[in-house]
Amino acid sequence: MSAAAPQPYLEPYLRAARQFGAGFSALLWASPKTQRARFDAIRRAYDPHGKSVLDAGCGRADYMEFLLSRDVLPADYIGLEAVETLAAAAEAKAFPSTRIIRGDFVRDPAKLFVGADVIVFSGSLNTMDAGTFYDTLRRAHEATAHAVVFNFLSSSALAGRAYLTWHHRERVEAFAQRTAPEVIVLEDYLQGDCTIAMLKRE
Repeated sequence: MSAAAPQPYLEPYLRAARQFGAGFSALLWASPKTQRARFDAIRRAYDPHGKSVLDAGCGRADYMEFLLSRDVLPADYIGLEAVETLAAAAEAKAFPSTRIIRGDFVRDPAKLFVGADVIVFSGSLNTMDAGTFYDTLRRAHEATAHAVVFNFLSSSALAGRAYLTWHHRERVEAFAQRTAPEVIVLEDYLQGDCTIAMLKRE
């Protein structure tokens, strides 16, 4: 049986991995500085210290590396990655209390149901159309024990490539308010990017 064709939201990452291997450019971020700004916003929106974290679309597990650099230690960290080159790079870092699983959380949303306290999406929603974007967030909210925290492009300012999508902040926030009893919104770190935490009552 032949392998299924890659989905449109994955193709930019697969193409970048073929070109750059597991280098930073394969993550499709503009720079390490803007990546760290997004990671810090996610951390501020929900403190993962002592929590079980699922990093959906983890790339090279750079988020875990960022947390350790800030002395934030999750109880455990699960990285979920569909691009084998990046998953292997994440696994090679051998962080404590960490495991990396392979899979496409859009095609196989059961991969999100690992019992995590918080599910994090950092950049992994930026190549999805609106329907896939919202469906993924709904499934993640069902799967998490406490929170879903995600960033997204909130204007065309940072969506300069044809494969990138952006969403109106007001519409995404309204969706979050309908979905979760508590919502935190941060827009103070990069123009054109937004981080939202959808929190369940503990």
